[in-house]
Formats: sequence, structure tokens, C-alpha cells
Amino acid sequence: MRNRRAAFAAVATAASLALTLSACGQNSEGGSEDKKKGADGATIGIAMPTKSSERWINDGRNVVKDLESKGYKTKLVFGEDDPDQQVSQIENLITQGVDALIVAAIDNKSLNNVMQQAKDADIPVVSYDRLILGTENVDYYASFDNEKVGELQGTYIVEKLGLKDGSKKGPFNIELFAGSNDDNNTRYFFQGAMNALKPYIDKKQLVVKSGQTDMNQVTTLRWDGGTAQKRMDDILTSAYRSDRVDAVLSPYDGISIGILSALKSDGYGSKDKPLPVVTGQDAEVASVKSIISGQQSMTVFKDLRKLAAVAGDMVDALLNDKKPETNDTETYDNGSKVVPAFLLEPVAVDKENYQKVLVDSGYIKADDLN
Repeated sequence: MRNRRAAFAAVATAASLALTLSACGQNSEGGSEDKKKGADGATIGIAMPTKSSERWINDGRNVVKDLESKGYKTKLVFGEDDPDQQVSQIENLITQGVDALIVAAIDNKSLNNVMQQAKDADIPVVSYDRLILGTENVDYYASFDNEKVGELQGTYIVEKLGLKDGSKKGPFNIELFAGSNDDNNTRYFFQGAMNALKPYIDKKQLVVKSGQTDMNQVTTLRWDGGTAQKRMDDILTSAYRSDRVDAVLSPYDGISIGILSALKSDGYGSKDKPLPVVTGQDAEVASVKSIISGQQSMTVFKDLRKLAAVAGDMVDALLNDKKPETNDTETYDNGSKVVPAFLLEPVAVDKENYQKVLVDSGYIKADDLN
């Protein structure tokens, strides 16, 4: 593989000189002469969705740090939630002759052609957290147990409302939000949450007053907090004129912030009208602060440092003619093949354990939460 990659890089040299990633992302050249060079100083292209989310900024930084510690050079780009821009960025990375790609897809169905280009150039691809769909040209998948993420969120709601231990019977009012419909993880998050919630919805101990219970009714394009806020505003206006919301299933911290803004605008957060249970995901600093102050109820922590290490180890193995470590070879069928995966465990975090899980582990600095 290395000989074919070198030949391709030589052919692309002239085009490489004319291209720069400065207009579409961060270009990070890593490694130093005194470090052991990974796969003879190979360069890894990293395509992340957006810099508008704290989570993806951290992902990009962590992946670069891990690869550079292994002796690789890196080229990091952010697509700013524009699928066409991400395709163009990956095409540029291929033209520049990167030796491998790590891709967190914006639209998981938009990358088929560019994945074929990577295959033709003999560039292995690791799908990062969001599985790329509809193509055989994805070698491995690094992510978390995404159904478990949803289960943690749904179970937290059930427990906080007192339904699980039978101390309360309800009925309680709940509204459901899901992630972006072009992200494959959305269905896993939602399915996991509904595994916990649906038995109580069926028994009418949980009531969705808006009537919006199917995933295609509750998705939030691009995981956008403003979109979630508007939908929550509409639900409160149409279904809760005389009733109170007791819980909101939110799949992501950015969405949770939008939901909480709508609730507070409707008078929630007072002694007479307390905020409902609101879930989240990714342990972003703003939402951890919200949890500490008693607004957002919980988040699901996914240690991005570990995810970056998994993706880096996969690339390192591929470029050194070794088989990457996996722990799931059955679950993630992308429509063209089952992509071998390594899945990490998520952790539920609330006011009781954020210090131990997030601060003591060094994931978030205590000063950032002041």
C-alpha cells in the first residue's frame, strides 16, 4: 500500500502546491525530527463537521494530538455543517496525497463519490463517531455505544420522576426530541431512549401531549439549538396552555440549551413552576454549568480523548499493515456492508457526580466551571 500511496502523491504534487486548506479549516502540521515517525511520517487527513460546536472542536484537537504523539502529520478541516463543503475538503485532502482519512460526516449519505475517490487512491478511511452510509469504502468505525447513550437518558427520566421504583405512578407529561435526521447515530440514541420510556408511555404513565412520538416527527436538523427552541416554543403554545411539562428527552447539550430557553421564556424555573427534567449529551461546559446551577438535569459524557485514541490506533494499524482492534462486528450495517467497530462506554453525569467524572479526570478544568 505504501508504494501505491507514494506514487499517487507524486502525481498530485503540482495540484497540491496550488491548494491550501486555510480557506476551509485548520491546517496542522505535526511531528518533529526527534519523534518516532508513524508509518514513515505519513500525513492523516481529518474532516470534522463544524467549529460551531465545542464538542467537534475538542474532537479535532484530540485527534491531532493523538496522531502527532504517534509521529504522524495531520491536516484538520471543519466543514461548518455544509455537506458540499465537506465533500470538497475531503477531495482536496485526497488530491494533496494524505495517507489516511478520519471522517466525522455532516451528511452520512453524501460521501459516496468521495469515498470512492479515496478507495481509488488507496487511502483507508476511518469513520469517526458518525457512520458513513451507503458505501463499501469505509474500513473501520470508531464511536461509542450509541444505543446505550439513549438508554442512559431515558432511564434517568424514569428514575427522576419516580416511575422506576414505583414511588410515583404519574401521569407525567413528557416531550421528545431527537438529533439530525442525516446522522446515523440519531436512530440509535432515540431507540435506546424509547427502550426505557415506551413501556411507561404505553401504560399512560408518561403522556406526550403534543402527540409527536415518531422519530421522524421529533428530529432536529443539524442538531441546532435554535431549531429546537422554536419547536419547544410551538409545543408549549399548542399543548401546554393549562398543563405543565415534567420531562423533556433531549439528545444533545446544544439542543438542551434551546429547549431550556423556550421553557424559561414560558415562565419555567420559578418555585411555582419548576423546570422539568431535561437530558443532554456531550458534557459541554455551558451545559455542565447549567447542571450545576440546577437547570439542565443531566448529560451523557463521552470521553473524546479515548475516542481520538481509538481512531488514531485504527489508522496506525492500517498504515502498518496490522488489523485494528474492534469489539463490534455485527451492529453497524451502513447499507453496503457491516463496518467493524470499536465502541466506547458512555457515562451519565449530573450534579452528584460531575466533579468526579469530569473535573477529577481532567476532562474539564474546575476554573472553566466557575
